[in-house]
Amino acid sequence: MRTRIKEFRARYNMTQEELAKKVGVRRETIVFLEKGKYNPSLKLAYKVAKALNTTIEELFIFDEND
Repeated sequence: MRTRIKEFRARYNMTQEELAKKVGVRRETIVFLEKGKYNPSLKLAYKVAKALNTTIEELFIFDEND
């Protein structure tokens, strides 16, 4: 899975730490999400998308082969 979290964070000039605080996780979780090393729960995906004023579908790109 790929994400566009970093791209959306840049639009709002938001740091990983700021996003992490908004959604209630550690900064490391945001790092892993951005690198595609962590698949979020639906609840976390929703919170991140909401914090970045977008949809889950816009933020997370699911590869059919994964």
